[in-house]
Amino acid sequence: MTDLESSGDAATGAVVARAVEPGAGEVDDGHTHESHCLNCDAELVGDFCHECGQRAHVHRSLKGFFHDLMHGALHFEGKIWRTLPKLVGNPGDLTRRYIDGERARFISPIALFLFSVFLMFAVLSLAGPTLNSSNAEMRAGISEQVAQDKAELARLEADRARAAAAGTSTAALDNEIRETREEVEMLELMRDRGISSAAFSRAPNIEPGNSWLENAYLKAKQNPDLLIYKLKTNAYKFSWALIPLSVPFMWLLFPFSRRFRLYDHTVFVTYSLSFMTLLIITALLVGAAGLGTIASLAFVVPPIHMYLQLKGTYGLSRLGALWRTLLLVTFAFMAMTFFALLLLTLGALD
Repeated sequence: MTDLESSGDAATGAVVARAVEPGAGEVDDGHTHESHCLNCDAELVGDFCHECGQRAHVHRSLKGFFHDLMHGALHFEGKIWRTLPKLVGNPGDLTRRYIDGERARFISPIALFLFSVFLMFAVLSLAGPTLNSSNAEMRAGISEQVAQDKAELARLEADRARAAAAGTSTAALDNEIRETREEVEMLELMRDRGISSAAFSRAPNIEPGNSWLENAYLKAKQNPDLLIYKLKTNAYKFSWALIPLSVPFMWLLFPFSRRFRLYDHTVFVTYSLSFMTLLIITALLVGAAGLGTIASLAFVVPPIHMYLQLKGTYGLSRLGALWRTLLLVTFAFMAMTFFALLLLTLGALD
């Protein structure tokens, strides 16, 4: 290719680029050179505005947009690789350093928590267990069990007919037949309408009353799939409520302490919840890969992580961290129970 041809191709590329993104008054490949901040109009001294912190020179091009995107992603990624190893292996040191003011190196606890919650629900949608009747594998398994139960029911009815003809008692067979029929009805309902509908069909009948709880229950029984959808939606929207629900329990571990304040407990709880959420994500992915046995080991991890985080954050002895870990595990179940009740209330009342 000759120099003339190369110049022609370069000129053609420039024309195409200008056609895609016409000039907007910028110079030097999208950089602007301002004497005053474009955000607050303060006089610029240096690369950043001393009033609002915005960069002195901004980009107004697609190249600049993707440059900012990559910079933001890599900046976040840099913090991720400093935060996650600490969160997993030395959570107490991470929490204490953040509380003491070392912020630039690590992702803030609330940012990490919101990111992990978003990621968890995304993974649940893709790799989580399916609880509705659209799961072909689940429906096939249920159909197989229904066929077996119907064969067993036919055998029991034949045995009862023979027992009745012989004049012997059929009470035991009647109980077995009734239980088998109920199981067949339940499985068929699960297969055709989903697990939630089957669960509500076994609940006791409640007549409409004045109690809001009774009315909410009746609404849920009439449309259980809608309730499940509301629970999922509210769990995502109100996941932040786990933090204020958990902080009072942390205070009970250090009542009336002057060394540790509610802020310390809030940072502790938020980093801890972030880790637990990431642990759930890992277990879901491992389980989806067919390694269910390994995924089940995730249940033993939370107490160990709580112990390490308590010991490092609050500078506790082994014994002090141990008895507080036992209490914290109990408190965690209580906080989750309160959160579940909150979701049920919101889902039933919507």
